[in-house]
Amino acid sequence: MSKNSVSNSVIRRLPRYYRFLGELEKQGTVRISSRELSEKMALTASQIRQDLNCFGGFGQQGYGYNVSELREKIGEILGVHSGNPIILIGAGNLGRTIATHMSFAERGFRLIGIFDIDPKLSGVEIGDLKVRNSIELERFCIENSPTAAVLCIPKEAAAEIAKRLQSYGIKAFWNFSHFDLRSENSDVIVENVHLGDSLMTLAYGLNSMNDTEK
Repeated sequence: MSKNSVSNSVIRRLPRYYRFLGELEKQGTVRISSRELSEKMALTASQIRQDLNCFGGFGQQGYGYNVSELREKIGEILGVHSGNPIILIGAGNLGRTIATHMSFAERGFRLIGIFDIDPKLSGVEIGDLKVRNSIELERFCIENSPTAAVLCIPKEAAAEIAKRLQSYGIKAFWNFSHFDLRSENSDVIVENVHLGDSLMTLAYGLNSMNDTEK
């Protein structure tokens, strides 16, 4: 099965498999069956087998999965060792937090530049990088060829900056701007992140629980 034919729901479960297998690896687990893995991940064994079969057979009948080998294979599928060059736009509180605490290198990326429109932030050090003024974006992209961008900017600016960045060669966006980016270009990937939506989902769960208890 080609990668293009794999459903989005399967793709979104891959990082979770990778994370759980990493935890098992740290615990010294050598092999695991689909049933055992399903119990830990709250999925069905059938679902796990179907998901992994989208990318080829990784398990052995009567043996299960080798934890380290399966994690390495899923890592290859996800591209965690690709080192894709990525830039971050917006060095406010959220941008600084992501730049400082997100392990880009362990997740397929290499943070090479941080930009902000505020001249007062130019030269401020965040981790190993200094914030650059946004007027340097075009020249920086030409010289360093980043392929992805993190957007930590006001929603009003998101569409315009995304359009500019696409013209500079950016092919993927990790978007925290609270604006749902959509690209008419099929070669551009967008991952819109709404932390507030996740929190409201939690609120719904509590609300439903409270309704049940009444």
